[in-house]
Amino acid sequence: MSATDTPRHHVVVVGGGISGLAAAHRLAEGGTRVTLLEGSGRVGGKLLAGEIAGVPVDLGAESMLARRPEAVGLARAVGLADRLQAPAATALLWTRGELRPLPQGHMMGVPGDLGPLAASGVLSPEGLARISRDAELPRTELGEDVAIGAYVAERMGREVVDRLVEPLLGGVYAGDAYRISMRTAVPQLFEAARTHRTLTGAVRDLQARAAARQQSGPVFMGVEGGVGRLPLAVADAVRARGGVIRTHTPVAGVERTADGWRIVLGTGNGTGSGSAAETLTADAVVVATPAHDAARLLRPHAPAAVDGLSTVEYASMALVTMAFRRSDVVGLPHGSGFLVPPVDGRKIKASTFSSNKWRWNADADPDLFVLRTSIGRFGDEADLEREDAELVAMSLADLGAAVGLAAAPVASRVTRWRNGLPQYPVGHLERVARIHADVARLPGLRLCGAAYEGVGIPACVAGAHKAADEIMAALPTLTAGAGTRE
Repeated sequence: MSATDTPRHHVVVVGGGISGLAAAHRLAEGGTRVTLLEGSGRVGGKLLAGEIAGVPVDLGAESMLARRPEAVGLARAVGLADRLQAPAATALLWTRGELRPLPQGHMMGVPGDLGPLAASGVLSPEGLARISRDAELPRTELGEDVAIGAYVAERMGREVVDRLVEPLLGGVYAGDAYRISMRTAVPQLFEAARTHRTLTGAVRDLQARAAARQQSGPVFMGVEGGVGRLPLAVADAVRARGGVIRTHTPVAGVERTADGWRIVLGTGNGTGSGSAAETLTADAVVVATPAHDAARLLRPHAPAAVDGLSTVEYASMALVTMAFRRSDVVGLPHGSGFLVPPVDGRKIKASTFSSNKWRWNADADPDLFVLRTSIGRFGDEADLEREDAELVAMSLADLGAAVGLAAAPVASRVTRWRNGLPQYPVGHLERVARIHADVARLPGLRLCGAAYEGVGIPACVAGAHKAADEIMAALPTLTAGAGTRE
């Protein structure tokens, strides 16, 4: 380094999912020297692009909320603006023995307009009648938080929860509506319900406000070729700014030093042969791993945060992706797929008709039709231990019952996501606040990821940007020797 060079601060990001990549990108944009360490052989986490029968597909998350700017903004920043694509068609519900339209006029399954709900046939006459009790009940005090399923069931009956709220929330959390925090999962509805006497009134008020804002444009966005291309593009952008990304590099520990942090790697420099483990030094560290890995790394430094992180539970699920000859699926519904309420006792929890939903998927091979199903949710994961062929057979059996599909796929692929989705029970926000408060005592260390402020891609990007911004704001004053580490 010459005397005229200005040394740059060095930040290590632990974890190469979309949160870690977004943090590394933000830091690199700000002129910080970044090293990202990922224990597996690839970056992207639950965003994974693949192919089946030569057709590109997403083998993980497939879309991102476009009404929040963070994920779409990141995609544009890394050169994917012309590849952003809105999904086509609409979703259905497979419930009470039939495919039914997903009724309009609801918020995460909580109805505000009973007309579309009654026309859909999703609820029984008794279930529809039970909703009317909402207007007869006094306003319910919500306190600091409440499980959304329990609250909606009290106001409107369990049938609304079991056949509407559960499948919609399940698509986000793969969780149990009777455990999921209303304040975390549907914060706008939680706040509106605190001031409205009826729950239907709260939903209608929120819908009126949305209409007044005249929000336009698609609610969700995908990426041509798959959302799994987003982390690859972010990684390329980080490297283009001088950042280093290392895969197959697990982190064994992080240690405080007099003027920063030492990161102890789990491989390299002959570890296991008696020689010292490889280490890196950094001015600051961003930990962007799942909660249990973050707890392991923080155990010597932040006991209160470790206590909170250790209580985070995760749901596991599997995605079964199949390709059919298009001539064999004539008569399939034109929608984007269907959701399945767990109360109906089916094996699959949802099915996406990818070739209907994404134009790029259909254009890749007009003679093939691609769809996928999901199996497993929190507390219902035993089927994930079955062989791939059994999961394919389960999916085909349910697809046959739902849409009359009788053809055999020309190709199939099963992707298991073990501990893929963190659960947000009642009190989650308080838990996260305690974790962040304890970590804030550590100079030059921050957390981000799906375990904290949201499981969706925009929320993960927002949390990553916040962590990176706090680190960059603190870097000039962290230590006297900052900025000179190799």
